[in-house]
Amino acid sequence: MSPEFFAVLAVIIAAMAFDYTNGFHDAANAIATSISTRALTPRVALAMAAVGNFVGAHLGGKVAETVGGGLVTLKLGIPGLAIVFAGVLGAITWNLITWYFGLPSSSSHALFGGLVGATLVAGPSLGQVEWPTIVKKILVPMVASPLVGFLLGFIVMVAVMWIFRRGNPGRLNRGFRIAQTISAGLMSLGHGIQDAAKTMGIVVLALFVGGFQDSTSHIPWWVYLTTATMLAAGTYSGGWRIIRTLGRKIIDLGPAEGFAAETVASSVLFFNAYVLGAPISTTHTITSAIMGVGATKRLNAVRWNVAGNIVIAWVTTFPAAGLIACLAYFASRPFFT
Repeated sequence: MSPEFFAVLAVIIAAMAFDYTNGFHDAANAIATSISTRALTPRVALAMAAVGNFVGAHLGGKVAETVGGGLVTLKLGIPGLAIVFAGVLGAITWNLITWYFGLPSSSSHALFGGLVGATLVAGPSLGQVEWPTIVKKILVPMVASPLVGFLLGFIVMVAVMWIFRRGNPGRLNRGFRIAQTISAGLMSLGHGIQDAAKTMGIVVLALFVGGFQDSTSHIPWWVYLTTATMLAAGTYSGGWRIIRTLGRKIIDLGPAEGFAAETVASSVLFFNAYVLGAPISTTHTITSAIMGVGATKRLNAVRWNVAGNIVIAWVTTFPAAGLIACLAYFASRPFFT
């Protein structure tokens, strides 16, 4: 077997490890609000999120094409594979750091930051960052999606409060808990469409750079299956530190607030996946939607000190993962010769 085969295999194993960490790191995105409002028990919520992620992974081909073929251009062969490997290691490391501290940072931006950082440190002879695509597909949505999530969360929650202003509180809570089963399912599906696709894109990029397929537009069936399985397994293992942050520490959520936040976030995810083909952050979207929903009570209902720590994690994710990937590139390059 050729050296390229083992190099591609190393990248695929690293990508699956990232996929698993993405599952338990971002499991909170879909189910934290449903758990905090007691709409779903933790294990039922995690099982539903795992199924939604598995199904959604098979629907994210458009996002996978953006990640696999639009962000960087790498030299074919072992040198290019070393860059991909280091980028994925940077993302995994940052995921574990933010998970440990219970910060819902973006696994997506960790992956993009790692890939860009490793490409830059390798030098222009080995790889080029496609900055126009990075700006259009990554940086602009990175800023826009939290703003849209916050604004829509506020608007939808105001609408819900007005429509049901004369309803019986107890009956409404029961109804919204049932509705949250649907909204949490949609959120899980959206997470699978977005986040599994990013790992698929990395695997396809490795196959192309390693010379095992002719383009980054084709996604083999086994890539769908393995990526979906690892994401679902990671999701079911749970990410309780981050679930506590999203579900309890930002704001005390009721069933109506949880339903509004999940509905807004899943809608933004679907729009970006199918209309724009943009790989946005599920973490940023749901977190900002929760903040927007909470702000309808009163501004100080949102624990802005917790929100501030989350925003700091958002801002630092891209460069931090990139820096870690730079170190990983120098550490792993001797093995890719």
